[in-house]
Amino acid sequence: AAGPRRRRRPAPLNEDNGRVLLLAALIAAYLSAGATVFSALESPSEAAAQLRWNRTLHNFSRIFNISLPELRAFLRSYEAAMAAGIRVDALRPRWDFPGAFYFVGTVVSTIGFGMTTPATVAGKVFLIVYGLFGCAGTILFFNLFLERIISLLAFIMKACHERQLRRSGLLPPNFRRGSAMSGVGSLIGWKPSVYHVMLILGIFAIMLSCCASAMYTLVEGWNYVDSLYYCFVTFSTIGFGDLVSSQNAVYQNQGLYRFGNFIFILMGVCCIYSLFNVISIVIKQLLNWVLKKFRCRCCPKCHKSSTRLGRRNAITPGARLRRHKISLEADGQYDSDTDGRRLSGEMISMRELTASNKVSLAILQKQLYETANGYPRNVCINTRQNGFSAGVGALAIMNNRLAETSDSR
Repeated sequence: AAGPRRRRRPAPLNEDNGRVLLLAALIAAYLSAGATVFSALESPSEAAAQLRWNRTLHNFSRIFNISLPELRAFLRSYEAAMAAGIRVDALRPRWDFPGAFYFVGTVVSTIGFGMTTPATVAGKVFLIVYGLFGCAGTILFFNLFLERIISLLAFIMKACHERQLRRSGLLPPNFRRGSAMSGVGSLIGWKPSVYHVMLILGIFAIMLSCCASAMYTLVEGWNYVDSLYYCFVTFSTIGFGDLVSSQNAVYQNQGLYRFGNFIFILMGVCCIYSLFNVISIVIKQLLNWVLKKFRCRCCPKCHKSSTRLGRRNAITPGARLRRHKISLEADGQYDSDTDGRRLSGEMISMRELTASNKVSLAILQKQLYETANGYPRNVCINTRQNGFSAGVGALAIMNNRLAETSDSR
C-alpha cells in the first residue's frame, strides 16, 4: 500500500508579487496619511467658509426681500454659466485658435485644467479619439526626452569622471575617449549614479519652477507661493484648475508671455516627468532592499533552501551571463546596456515585452513560455538591431542607462 501522501508546502511569495504588494501597502498608507493631514488642515477652513456663506445668503435675502429658493435658483444659473466659461470680467475667448491650442495642449499632456471643456456631442466624441492618440504620442515624447536628457547627463558626468581619473593619475594624460577603452579598467561598465541624476534633475526642476513663478507673479499678479503651487500642479500634470495662467483678455507683451508660458509648461512637464521616473527607480530599489531584509526570516529552513537553489523561474544576472556566455561571444561585442543588466529581478523585462512592433504574437508567446519554463531566450538577441530592442518606457530606459539599481547595490 502506498504510504501517506506528504502535504505539499505552499510556494513562497514571488519577489515580483511581493514588491507589488509592499508597494500597494505603502501607497495605501501614504494616501491615508495624506488624507488625514489635508482633512485636518482644510476642514476647519471649509466649515468656516460655509458658515460665512450661509450668513451672507440669509442677509442678502432679508435686505432685498428675495426668497431663498429664488436666490438659490439664480445662483445655480450662475454656476452653470461659470462652468461654460462665462465670467463677469472680460476674459479671453475660450475657443478661438489660441484658446483651442491651449486646450489641446492640456489634453495630450494629461494636465486637464478643466476650465475649458467641449459642450457639443461632436466635440466630446472627437475628444475621445483625439486624446487616445495624442496622449499616447505625448507619453512617447516624454520617454524620448527622458532618454535624451539621461544621455546628456551621462556624457557630462562621464567627462567629469575621466577628468577626475586623470587628476588622480589612474588615467593616462593622452587618453582619448573611444580609444583603447577596454584597456582602462576604471571606465569599463561605468554608468552614472541614479542618485546624482536625481539630484541634478531636482535642482533643474527647482530652478525652472522658481523662474516660472517669478514670471507668473509679475504678469498674473499672484503671490509667489501661489505661483509655485501652480507650477507644481501644472508640471506634475495634476491640473486642478483653481489657478490657470494666460486667461485674461489682454496682457502686456501678450505674444511674448504666451510663448514663455508654453515653453515653461513644456519644459516643466518634461523635467518633472523625468524626475518622477528617477524617483520611482529609487523607490523600487528601496522596496528590493526591504524585501531582501525580510525575506524568509520566519523560516530559516526555507531561507537555506532558497539560498541553495535560487528562484526557479527567475533569471538572475549571473545565471544569465553564464548561460549566454558562449553565444554572446559568437555574436560579437557584448552590449552591457541592453543584454547584461537584469537589474530589477523581473522574469521578463520591459525591453523584452516590447521588443519590437514587428515581432509577431507567436514569437512573443513562445518567448513568454520559454522564459516561464527557464529555457534560453534568443528572441531578443536576434532582434537586437531593431530600434525598440532596448525597451520602450521609462523603467527600461532608467535600468539600461543608470547604475546603482541592481539588487547588489
